[in-house]
Amino acid sequence: MQIEIEYCVPCGYLPRATAAQTRLLEEFGNALTGVTLKTGRKGVFTFRADGEEIYAKPAEFDIDGIVETVRGKLPAREGVDAEGRDLLMGKRH
Repeated sequence: MQIEIEYCVPCGYLPRATAAQTRLLEEFGNALTGVTLKTGRKGVFTFRADGEEIYAKPAEFDIDGIVETVRGKLPAREGVDAEGRDLLMGKRH
């Protein structure tokens, strides 16, 4: 699954976009094809999973909700606890 985060550059959303990108990569690692950032304007802050919008401003930003939405869209993987993080080198937090 490919995640795209489009964010408004003039609005200063880059820090929030990069924090969300990091969180998604930490949560899902290789289960995702990638999490890309796309620059935008006019107040845009939108998340897409394989082209399908899963979050868009002005809805209240909730990274935990976005993570759960992505988790629900990924196929179940054998040996991975859905409640835990599948991190690099098998470390779990």
